[in-house]
Amino acid sequence: MNTATLERPRPPASTVILLHSSGSSARQWEGLIEALRPRYRVRAVEFHGHGMRAPRDAISPMRLADDAALVSPLLHEAGAAHVVGHSYGAAVALKLASMHSARVRSLVAYEPVLFRWLLDDAGSASPLQDILSVVQSMREGLARGDERSAARLFVDCWSGKGSWDALPGSRQGPIATRMHAVLQHFDALFAEPLAGWQVASLGMPMLFLSGACTVPAARRIAELSRLAVPHARHAVLAGMGHMGPITHASAVNHWIAGFLHAQLPLEAAAVT
Repeated sequence: MNTATLERPRPPASTVILLHSSGSSARQWEGLIEALRPRYRVRAVEFHGHGMRAPRDAISPMRLADDAALVSPLLHEAGAAHVVGHSYGAAVALKLASMHSARVRSLVAYEPVLFRWLLDDAGSASPLQDILSVVQSMREGLARGDERSAARLFVDCWSGKGSWDALPGSRQGPIATRMHAVLQHFDALFAEPLAGWQVASLGMPMLFLSGACTVPAARRIAELSRLAVPHARHAVLAGMGHMGPITHASAVNHWIAGFLHAQLPLEAAAVT
């Protein structure tokens, strides 16, 4: 009698949610999406006032929870997901994990800009003042209706003096139109009450990445992250700054993919 060989059905692909930096869009993750698609369902979310998503229509002050709420339906749809974020997106990822800890399987945060941590840290006066000065000058520029001056300040802050002028005009225009939303992001980050001990209490595997050539504010937050969450994995990547996921996408994507792949056996064991 012939017997058929029965193959064990493959488990459904895990979901990975990608959260972009402030002033950017989901397009920043194109390389990572291609790298992950063979193994994962990948969803890249755009925040209010970025990419194809309309600005936030509300009078109340912006909060990280407002952008985290854009991701929550995807978590519920998938049941659980891995979350990756860069800069503002990394801060939103941490907020999301605090709101839905049972649904976030793992988390990768490249330089989460939780500026409230600088406000609450006596040793952060100098990097804090750098950021506050940029924000105030941006606010003044936008009050004059000068989106491009605000965008120049923002881009040069994170990528170095002259970076804005080096961008082609086709890229400058979309970035400039996002500056009102970016200013809301700054306000939300300074107001965010998420504390280090709350991040430390999260139970999922976490990877914190930072660039060796980053700006002082991001470097200090990375240091505070290592102190607050010593059980997480922390890595400083050579030769890159705050915009590493864009300027050094291949290297950063390699780290992210490696971390996610390491979670698959753990995830499979939890399901069986």
